[in-house]
Amino acid sequence: MKIAIIGAGNLGLAIAKGVLHSNGATTMYLTKRNTVEIQNFEKYGNVTVTSNNREAVKNSDVLIFAVQPGHFAAILEEIKDLLNENHVIISTITGFRISKMEAIIGSDQYIIRSMPNTAISVGNSMTCICTNELGKKRIDLAKAIFNRMGHSLEIPEEQMQAATVICASGIAFWMRLIRATTQGAIQLGFDAKEAQELAMHTCNGAANLLIDSGTHPEEEIDRVTTPKGCTIEGLNEMEHQGLSSSLIKGIVTSFEKINQIRKG
Repeated sequence: MKIAIIGAGNLGLAIAKGVLHSNGATTMYLTKRNTVEIQNFEKYGNVTVTSNNREAVKNSDVLIFAVQPGHFAAILEEIKDLLNENHVIISTITGFRISKMEAIIGSDQYIIRSMPNTAISVGNSMTCICTNELGKKRIDLAKAIFNRMGHSLEIPEEQMQAATVICASGIAFWMRLIRATTQGAIQLGFDAKEAQELAMHTCNGAANLLIDSGTHPEEEIDRVTTPKGCTIEGLNEMEHQGLSSSLIKGIVTSFEKINQIRKG
């Protein structure tokens, strides 16, 4: 695939790394206004770094946009005359609806919205995808791209705001939980490096238990809790202090904020 990533910031570069590490592109264009910071990507051989969006579009079939929301409309205006029947437009722009894209470039384009997270750079993103009517014909292509870098799920566009909170903001939520576990391990006597190693690999193991077994979290909890044991005592104290309630409230608060941004 000939892929262009328009907007090689943090997310754009994470996607680029994921695609390149999985050999998912025959050629890749990376665009950014200041290209100095990303020049080293040309070491891959099949990557061209440029500040010229039109050049990238002309030489690519799959266009992945990872720019700031306030810049996206102007960039679509800039390149719309170059779009043809081979182009697949994949947007990662938070809150920028398909109808707004169609208003600029037309509904006769393959348009796909995606919401990956930064774990895409290590091949473990949870990416949600939705499309316009024509884009349904290219949904398998989009899934093929993102499944190389984790797991993808097709959802209705109405759920994309919520998916942003759970999957993209969710990375930060889980990082904070891992950090808290690390701090607890330090308090119990481990040094900082050991504590983080224990926390992050235990978190990874818990997730993989659910992924591989298909069980409910409570089933796995039941496996490690015994009557009058230390696990249930710790879990109950966490719940008394509002662990689940705080996490749910945080998720809902983030969702309310993202909806305010969308209305603004």
